[in-house]
This record gives sequence, C-alpha cells and structure tokens, in this order.
Amino acid sequence: MAGRDGAVLEAVVVTHDSAEVLPACLAALAAAAVPVIVVDNASRDGCANVAEREGARVLRNRLNEGYGRANNRGVRETAARFVLIVNPDLVLAPGAADELLRAAERYPDAGLLAPRIVEPDGRFFFQARSLLSPYLPNPRGRLDPPSGDCCAPFLSGACLMVPRDLFLALGGFDERIFLFYEDDDLCRRVADEGLALVHVHAAVARHARGRSSAPARGRLFRSRWHQAWSRAYASRKYGLPEPGLAVIVVNLAKAAAAALTGRRRLVERYLGSAAGAWAWRRGRSALAREGLE
Repeated sequence: MAGRDGAVLEAVVVTHDSAEVLPACLAALAAAAVPVIVVDNASRDGCANVAEREGARVLRNRLNEGYGRANNRGVRETAARFVLIVNPDLVLAPGAADELLRAAERYPDAGLLAPRIVEPDGRFFFQARSLLSPYLPNPRGRLDPPSGDCCAPFLSGACLMVPRDLFLALGGFDERIFLFYEDDDLCRRVADEGLALVHVHAAVARHARGRSSAPARGRLFRSRWHQAWSRAYASRKYGLPEPGLAVIVVNLAKAAAAALTGRRRLVERYLGSAAGAWAWRRGRSALAREGLE
C-alpha cells in the first residue's frame, strides 16, 4: 500500500501531545503496510521524535493548527488514491485497511468509508444522527447499531477513508474550524455531492476515546469552548438555529451549581461551553482565539 509510488492507501495522523498513544497507532499501520504522514501540532512531549523513530514521515507545525488544518496539510502531501485519516489514539485491527479498500470497490458511490470503531468498554461507536444530516434523518436519535455494512448519517473523524482527489476537490476540512464538527461538516459536503457515507462493519478499529492528547491544565475548558463555538459556526453555515443567550445562561447556571458542590471539572466544562457560545455571539473566531489569524 506504499503511497510514495502512487499506490493505493496512505495514512495521515495528526498529533498534539500524543506520545503515549502514538506508538500503538503507528505499529498497527506499519503491520498493515500503510505508510504514514504524521502532522505534529506543536507537541511538547517529544511526539514528533517518537513518530520519526517509528518510521513515519513527520511534518512539524510551529503552532497548534487545529485538527482540520493539520489534516489538510497532511493530505496534500500524500500521493495515494485513498487517504486514511486516523486519530493517534486509534489502533486498526489486522485486516481493517484491506476491508476498507475492498468496501471501496464494492460501493463505488461511497465518498467516505469508516471502520467499526470499538470503544474501551467494548461497545462500538455508531452515531445515529448528526446535527448537519438532512439525509437519513433520525430526529429522535433512535439507536439501532448495524450488524453489517450500511449507509450512515455521520462517520467519525477518528478514522475515515476518503478518495484523495475528492477530499482535495471539496477543500478538505473547513479550516475556519479549529476543533469539533469538522467531521460533521465534511460528511455533509460529501453527502451534498450525492455520495454515500459507508460504515464498514468487518473493518475494526479500537479507539481509546479522549486520549489523543495528554491531560493538561485548562484543556477541558478549551475543548468545551471550541465545541460550543464550532456548533454555532456549523449551524449558521447550514441555516440551522444558532445558540441563543439561553444556552449561555443555562451553562452558567450549571457551572454555579457545580461550584457549590465542589465539582471542579464540571465547572470548567460548563464555563467553557458558555464562553465559546458567548465568543460566537460577539463575533470572535476560533482561529483568533488560538493565535492563527
């Protein structure tokens, strides 16, 4: 599957303080003979050096460019027909890459394909609806996990296989989003092209959810800030209701209640959500917050 000679599949892994989980991710890709480009978002834990020792080609960003922008840089550097976008805390099971490629041949109308992502508790991740999905609507969020291949309303950016030319023709991930909802947005644009989003059940990947970056002070607040901002951004982009002042007030009330009971992580979480929604209403961009404008 070597991508440098124009072969079939190449992987892109975006890292940020991911040194603990990255070796297992890269070892699984090496076992599948999938070459890897690691785009390191200014890690402070020697992550880029770890990637080089594991045999990956490494692109180093001076700043944390965010998930979408870093992936776009990596995909532009690939040369294969298909690109596999992989989180550093995800490990492909043996045969998963081959199953995805076989599925691409079976389903020529597929624009995105994703494996069955198994969570740490043994369940597999399948999102039964998406904020941005007018196709395959599931307004009540009924969850009936599939037992085989199926079309889906959403495929997680934790692991996606996409034709390189299609990804680049669509402009890749929306670079105005720093984190969160960039995969929802890509799924929507692929579907708007009349292409399918395909869950490939026989391709299995294990996902250590939430471990792609090491814990750090203020990271939860920052994460929730971006989640709230990105949801508002995506909502406006597709003409959906944007969060009103009620969202901010509710989160502030939750933060106050959590503070009274001494639950510091919940305080950080709710304050982050309120701050992200407030920043959106004030017209502040996610990129400006991260020093990227």
